[in-house]
Amino acid sequence: MLESPHEAGVFYTGSDDGYVHITKDNGESWQNITPKNLGESLVNAVEVSPYDKGTVYIATTKYKFNDHTPALYKSTDYGVSWTSINSGIPYGAFTRVVREDPTRKDLLYAGTEKGLFLSWDGGKSWKPFQLNLPKTPITDIKIHQGNLIVATSGRAFWILDDLTLLTQYNSENTPLSTPKGENSAMKLYTPNDAMNGSWGSPMSGKTDDFKGTNTLEGVNPANGMVIYYELPKVIDSTEITMDILDASGKKVRGFSSEKDKTYKKHNGGGPPPAPILSKKSGLNRFVWDMKTSILPGVPGAYIESRFGGHIVPPGSYTVKLKAGSETTSTQGKIVAMPTYSTTPEQYAEYHSFMTEMEGKLTHMHNTLNTLYKAQQQLKNVLKGVTDASVKAKGRALLEQLDAWDKDMIQRKSQAYDDVENFPNKFTAEYLFLIDATNSTIPRVNQPSKDRKTELDSQWNVLESKADKLIKTDIPAFNKILWDAGIGAIRI
Repeated sequence: MLESPHEAGVFYTGSDDGYVHITKDNGESWQNITPKNLGESLVNAVEVSPYDKGTVYIATTKYKFNDHTPALYKSTDYGVSWTSINSGIPYGAFTRVVREDPTRKDLLYAGTEKGLFLSWDGGKSWKPFQLNLPKTPITDIKIHQGNLIVATSGRAFWILDDLTLLTQYNSENTPLSTPKGENSAMKLYTPNDAMNGSWGSPMSGKTDDFKGTNTLEGVNPANGMVIYYELPKVIDSTEITMDILDASGKKVRGFSSEKDKTYKKHNGGGPPPAPILSKKSGLNRFVWDMKTSILPGVPGAYIESRFGGHIVPPGSYTVKLKAGSETTSTQGKIVAMPTYSTTPEQYAEYHSFMTEMEGKLTHMHNTLNTLYKAQQQLKNVLKGVTDASVKAKGRALLEQLDAWDKDMIQRKSQAYDDVENFPNKFTAEYLFLIDATNSTIPRVNQPSKDRKTELDSQWNVLESKADKLIKTDIPAFNKILWDAGIGAIRI
């Protein structure tokens, strides 16, 4: 028995002896609406369309009478008249269940004795939709939170995560709509809502060689916002970029199809390489981990840290895709984990707190790397200086640069155990606070606030020394070098 989702008191029943009935008065009276010439059969499933209160589907079967013909029927008038909708489903694939997608009208899924079938046109035609699902009897289907869940006979439950791509796709291989004024050849699909939880999954990365299942353990859905986009034939030199913007239009993360040529890999003590956008001709898939940008490291120095950004708060985000001169965009949502009791105010405080720390650490390391390059340049310049006065002033500046660098970073550390022999310096302490505060349950505790106050006070002193070196001391020595006919230090 099934009650209509549109009208209270309207029920349908299907029986094992081939009858379909309807009541519109909460069971006070029933009408036989069995399709003509259906004959004795099993009515396995009844489905009322989510879009039209008078449209109903039934899945019937006669395999117990040695008839393996598929037998799906559709009515648009409460069962007064029925149409057979089985074109494309072969003999032998007798039907057990039919469901309509709750977000796209006329997108139907049928479970049969020989697997899963899909219809884009309300049942007028069907195509196999097997993918990596074993060919096994499909006994029931449910669409839940954007996922397709199927029950099989003897082969467990199977889940196809994220139906949003199907709901935006049609037989011409184009989205249902393309924004006006934007490239019709490059398409960006609206992603399914992403949940700001924390779990691992091979689906979170590239899936070109991934088969979607594991014989020994289940596979979680991707942890992040899964973004699909289509590209025409792309010239190798064309860069693809993707920017993520928050509700205020501020950029929170950016990605590219080009590798960072300045990136230097370290033995676990530096940031990971940035994810790369694929740019295959046709459909591409990318998973944004919902985090802000990777933090910069210090080349050649080992610092124990994740160097990762934090997960941004729940809300709407704009995904902007650019290929050459063409740009298209869509909206995606991050939704809160229902098991977290974090309030909107706590999310906002956490996001602000982490953003500020990440911004400061980025400035610290950029300044550190800039001044270290200046220090190396100065060493090389001094090798060719013969004037004793100039050389003495240069060495004094070099000592200042070296002292500031040693306050900021422990360059002797090259591996995990080195911290036992060479104590961490300032940026390692700041990174430790970032990692300690960067929680899967986004809240800021008082110890983190207190420690940040202490470190910010220390940074104010170190930053003022760096500003003096950059704005006063190095320019002053550069003038001395120019006056002596020697090239300046570039910063």
